[in-house]
Amino acid sequence: MLIPQYLVVTLLANFPEFIDHYYSNGFYQFISQIFRYTLGWFPFSFGDLLYVFTIIYSIRWFYKNKKRIRKDTKNWVIDILASASVFYFAFHLFWGLNYYRLPLHENLKLNSDYTTEQLIFVTEKLIEKSNQVHLKITKNDTLKIQMPYTKKALLNLAPAGFENLKELFPNLEYHPKSIKKSLFSYPLTYMGFSGYLNPFTNEAHIDNLIPSYKFPTTASHEIAHQLGYAAENEANFIGCLASINHKNIYFNYAGYTAALRFCLNEVYKRNPCLFEDMIADVNQGILKNYKEVELFWNVHQNPMEPFFKLFYNNFLKANKQTKGIESYSYVVALLTNYFDEKGL
Repeated sequence: MLIPQYLVVTLLANFPEFIDHYYSNGFYQFISQIFRYTLGWFPFSFGDLLYVFTIIYSIRWFYKNKKRIRKDTKNWVIDILASASVFYFAFHLFWGLNYYRLPLHENLKLNSDYTTEQLIFVTEKLIEKSNQVHLKITKNDTLKIQMPYTKKALLNLAPAGFENLKELFPNLEYHPKSIKKSLFSYPLTYMGFSGYLNPFTNEAHIDNLIPSYKFPTTASHEIAHQLGYAAENEANFIGCLASINHKNIYFNYAGYTAALRFCLNEVYKRNPCLFEDMIADVNQGILKNYKEVELFWNVHQNPMEPFFKLFYNNFLKANKQTKGIESYSYVVALLTNYFDEKGL
């Protein structure tokens, strides 16, 4: 059934309106809540244990069946492809078809492109808001923000940001919750990822080693994936928006400064000289938080990271994310057009 499944998925990918209406806002909402009700109360990640079991079982199977490679090659290959078929089916049924839904900018009736003038305007507003919130917390523009919460508390607080988005986006209602620290935080860090969604159990996972400052937007990003927004740029946008609309000022700070960093990176690509002028207006404390995150990833670099990123890049491209990992930067289009229209 592997080839027929592939053909069906390829066909469905050409009908994003159908996917969006009947799957993303229909069947998926039902199956997603079932998983969260069933597994969300576990204090640990059931999905991570499932991955461990699968890896161990696979190694054991290959070891026990290694002699079949020459004697019974055909059935040996069929067994592997049959297993792949089951995973392929489960991936798309439980989450993967969300890659082929309507783009978020179409649902929000936003433009998919923006001018440099719009980018500059929104970036200046984000600098203003980020500085205001930063000063409100620290009373000193040179101090970086230290989260006064444990990482577990930040995970518990994260869903509240979506409560305040329900009026704007009714389909962003998040209940029950299923967001957890990853059991694989060390390997995840050295692979260069701060979180992920398990598509087979619908559990959102956060790398427990990342700086606390990144927990609000990373957790909100993974919740966005849980709610059916598979594209990375869309999950980044929703993650920023949920944090900005949170009642907690520390979440507001994380949201504004994350959105600002996306926009500043785009300003740098378009006009490095203008970037230098704009970065000079950002509070030193905010830049110290940026530096904290940069140093964290620099310390945890490893020679294999580019290969993991290459694999994920090709995975995204295979699932209609034509820009691959570069699609992360396209969150700027959503941020710029949304804030330009709605204001900050």
